[in-house]
Amino acid sequence: MTEYAATPDAETAAPAKLAERIGSLDLMRGIAVLGILAANIVAFGQTFSAYMYPEMFLVPTGDESGWMWIAQFVLIDGKMRGIFTVLFGVGLYLFMERAWARGQTRWLQARRLFFLMLFGMGHFFFIWRGDILFYYAVIGFIALLCMGWSAKDQLKVGLLGYVAGAILYAIMMVPLHFIADTPFGDAAAMTETRQGLEESKQEALSDDVVETGLKQSGDYLGFVEHRFVEHWYEPLANVFFFGLESLPLMLIGMGLYRLGFFSGGMDPGRMRFWGWAGLLGGGLLHLLIGLWVQSIGFTYYGTLAAFVGLSVLPRLMMVLGIMALLALYGAGWSGWLAQRLAAAGRAAFTNYLGTSILMLFVFHGWALGLFGELNRPQLYLVVLATWVIMLSWSKPWLERYRYGPLEWLWRCLTYGKLFPLKR
Repeated sequence: MTEYAATPDAETAAPAKLAERIGSLDLMRGIAVLGILAANIVAFGQTFSAYMYPEMFLVPTGDESGWMWIAQFVLIDGKMRGIFTVLFGVGLYLFMERAWARGQTRWLQARRLFFLMLFGMGHFFFIWRGDILFYYAVIGFIALLCMGWSAKDQLKVGLLGYVAGAILYAIMMVPLHFIADTPFGDAAAMTETRQGLEESKQEALSDDVVETGLKQSGDYLGFVEHRFVEHWYEPLANVFFFGLESLPLMLIGMGLYRLGFFSGGMDPGRMRFWGWAGLLGGGLLHLLIGLWVQSIGFTYYGTLAAFVGLSVLPRLMMVLGIMALLALYGAGWSGWLAQRLAAAGRAAFTNYLGTSILMLFVFHGWALGLFGELNRPQLYLVVLATWVIMLSWSKPWLERYRYGPLEWLWRCLTYGKLFPLKR
């Protein structure tokens, strides 16, 4: 989801490295956009709450012991979105490099973000409740104000802001488990709070029941109406909720890009060490959290604490670790799979929205009607099939056309003119 610059930042590697750098970014973006589907597939094919809370599956999960839940939690959940967010920050700066080289200002980027915000609103209300585009765009406006900072300041503020957000998430979310699920909540002083938590839980689960009926019946107009009436506030709420994580990650992306993280401008030995340390250390912490959730029986507020309160810092470790290793090794990958992943990354915008549209046809009652019918292993088969589609179309398309379909449309809207699509 970016437009590549022709002129690298003065603080990055030489122009001769540009093609290699872009290839590495494309590869990361391709891996992320495929991984996001693996993270979201449960909420596509089952109730929205089932994403974290297995009890809300409408059929037996096929994962009674919870090991698949743990594997997804360790390897996928939050990590793919984190990589995507860092790369969005990189894309913001890449776009501005080209704009500045042409004498243009940040207003062009603001126009670009405005249209992304519209795409996100359409995505949320008509297709997929888990949209990230709207809050990416709104938070991008804030990140735009930080473009003039030095690379080191962007990186420092991003890291400190992320840590502060992680602490705040933990303070907000972890105590809920102890109040709702442990004897701590039995105290008289906690009675009202525990009752409120139970009411909030039941409200969310009841909404899932309503949406399930709309999806399974094939009442698409009713589904859209429900989204406007009951969830109209969620895009703005997501800005505040995810802003504590997303804005810092965007700043981290800008800073790392300008300091040569993606172009060989950092010491390879240190990147290799910290890459593996982040990946393995963060993975181990995720595993311990997952085992704890398993030991308490995958409760509603226990899983919420794991996703939002406990895994935020380990997630950053894994995100940066994965990206460091891909920056080191990915640019040298040239096989058929690497080429197709990079192509999927170049068409990430189309693949992201296109996947959501495809899931409408797979799961809603007016199409294949598989919503609520598939267990976790079967949902992963849908993921594999969709990955095949994404990897199959992207490379041949980009060999014939300059941009992915939605990338081209976004570019035309941004500049207010039609660009040639066919090569």
